Order: sequence, then structure tokens, then C-alpha cells
Amino acid sequence: MGERSHYSPSAVRWSPQFHLGWWFWGLLGLLVGLGGCRDLLPVVPRQIVLKQTWEIESGDRVAGQVVTGGLGDISVQLRGIRLRAPFSGQVELASQGFHCIYFSTPEVPAYLFRYCGVRQPRLGSVEAGAVIGRGQIIHFATLRRQPDGAWAIVEPSDRVLEQSLNQPSPALRF
Repeated sequence: MGERSHYSPSAVRWSPQFHLGWWFWGLLGLLVGLGGCRDLLPVVPRQIVLKQTWEIESGDRVAGQVVTGGLGDISVQLRGIRLRAPFSGQVELASQGFHCIYFSTPEVPAYLFRYCGVRQPRLGSVEAGAVIGRGQIIHFATLRRQPDGAWAIVEPSDRVLEQSLNQPSPALRF
């Protein structure tokens, strides 16, 4: 019977090609792994100056409980439906409030739409009708830019809110 060869650490000799090969593949793996982390870069929430201030606002705590809405917000129970972009535009995290995002669009340039109570927000540029988040109860407010650059909460737009809650109608195919 023939002899079996067994692996022995002394049988593998160090060579520059062996060492550089492992180094190359390790570096390549690290770079590929880091490339997948670009979505994990920190998001800088948008800060705005709001003209009105109230004693209790979204994100505050009262008796240890988080306030999720505030004066000027319309609260809507979603019951499983997704929150959608009312127009093509931009979604940004809000620096204040309970899970709040701002939606802006060139179609209505002097306005911001604030949604609070939003889970899993989709940030960045979105097309009209795209899902921008989820939640059980959302709080909706309309903000208008003032001449001094500050923002003021104004009467909410039922049209924008309706478009945020409705599934877009399918395109007609001919």
C-alpha cells in the first residue's frame, strides 16, 4: 500500500507570491465590503426655524411618554397602508420631532410637508407615488416659507394628504 501524504505546516513554505496573493484578496474583500457601507453613512437631519413654538411639541416627553403630534398636525391612522410621495420630490429626516421627515417638491416650492410617526423612511429623491415610509399613526403638517426664511405651520392641504395616502392609479396601457 502506498503512503498517504498528510498536510504539514512545514510543508507550506512562505513565498512572496503566496503572501502577496492573500494580501491582495484580503484588501479587495475589504474594499468591496466598504463599498456596500455607503448606504450606512450618517444622514444629517434637516433643521428649520419654525416661527411658532408651543409648550408641548412632537418629540417632547410628558409624564415619561413621548408626544407624537402637536398643534397644527393632522393625525391619521394608517391601518397598514404605506405613506407615499404626493409628488416627485425629496425626503429628508427632520432634526426634531418623533420619527419626522420633511417632503419638499419643486411643484410647490414655498412649502414643506412634515410627516411624523414615520417608520422605515425612504430618504432622498423619490418619484410621485413611491413609498416614503410606514407607520401606524402619522401626523401631517404643512409648513410655508416666510419672507424672513423661517417656516410657519399653515392650514394643511387635504389634496397633498390624500395623495400621500392613496395608491397611485395604474397607468393606462393601449
